[in-house]
Amino acid sequence: MPVTADNWRDCAALTVHPDQQRFVNAVTYYLCLCTYGGLWNPVAVTVGGEVAGFAMWAVDDDRSAWIGGLVVDARRQRQGIGHAAVRKLRERLIAEPGTPNVALSYAADNTAARHLYRTLGFHETGETEDTELVARWTP
Repeated sequence: MPVTADNWRDCAALTVHPDQQRFVNAVTYYLCLCTYGGLWNPVAVTVGGEVAGFAMWAVDDDRSAWIGGLVVDARRQRQGIGHAAVRKLRERLIAEPGTPNVALSYAADNTAARHLYRTLGFHETGETEDTELVARWTP
């Protein structure tokens, strides 16, 4: 679901567990990046009409689609929300004509993210984005 005037505050209020804070930025940062960065597009992750998470997507110069800024609220984690959100977003992005793959990145020591993305068929490529490992899914 798009981030709108009606749900952006719910997105901004999302928090993660303290031990996860070093892996993600605050959703307010991601919203600013989407608004002023000229590349990223925000998505509210909803369950039963309630905002439970946030993600953003972009398309690179080589037409690769990217997923970034995935945040699932601490109260809603371990319910399959992140898995479902990435799967749905991946399917939506790869359906665009000319999209060769879907990419994302994560810290090497973020074992939860690494496991999640592996279970969804993403494979590390040896590339890095800043200090993070890049993984790609190709149909």
